[in-house]
Amino acid sequence: MKKSVLTRYRVMSYVTGVLLVLLTLGVIAKYLLHLDGAGDFTRIIGIAHGWLYVVYLVFAFDLGSKAKWPVGKQLWVLIAGTIPTAAFFVERKISHELEAKVAQPSPAVVKA
Repeated sequence: MKKSVLTRYRVMSYVTGVLLVLLTLGVIAKYLLHLDGAGDFTRIIGIAHGWLYVVYLVFAFDLGSKAKWPVGKQLWVLIAGTIPTAAFFVERKISHELEAKVAQPSPAVVKA
């Protein structure tokens, strides 16, 4: 597996996680604190998170396919982008787990 596959996933995991935390704070500010401007903030961050979550899903699915994960693990990684702060913890665990696979050189192709 190429290191770029893991790097793409890690970047999108952090982006999705940060946007989801911001969205959660925006919803709290809008509905609990009734702050002015929180509605616009929540709308903008919500749209950004929605679109970038789709990119996260594509990259996470690609990573899971190449790492040959079971379906349950794949689903947990995909859902992590919808639970505030879960993306950070899942990314950390996955990165530590896959560092060994990424570090191994791929077998050389021998030409006859």
